Amino acid sequence: MGSTDAYKHIHIHAYIDTYMHTYIHTYIHTYKRTYVRTYVRTHARTHARTHARTHARTHARTHARTHAHTHTHTHTHTHTHTHTHTHTHTYIHTYIHTYIHTYIHINPY
Repeated sequence: MGSTDAYKHIHIHAYIDTYMHTYIHTYIHTYKRTYVRTYVRTHARTHARTHARTHARTHARTHARTHAHTHTHTHTHTHTHTHTHTHTHTYIHTYIHTYIHTYIHINPY
C-alpha cells in the first residue's frame, strides 16, 4: 500500500507540475505587458534615478546620457519579468504542494 501511495504521489506531482508550468507561462505571457506597464509607471522613476546616478559615476560622461537611458529601460524590464515570474512560480508551487499533500491524505485510494 505504501509503495502504491508513493507511486500515486509522484504521478500526481508530475502531472500537476507540468500543468502548472504551462499555466504559469500562459498567465505570465498574457498579463505580463499590463503588469509591466503598471510596475514601470510606479517603480521605474525611482529605480531609474538611482541606477542612472550609479551608472553615470562608473562610466564616461560622454556615454552616460545615451547609455544610461537604454540600460535603465532594459534593466527595469528584465527585472520586472524575472521578479513576477519568480514570485508567481513560488506562490503557485507552495499552493500546489499543499493541495497535493492534502488531496493525497484525504483520498488515499
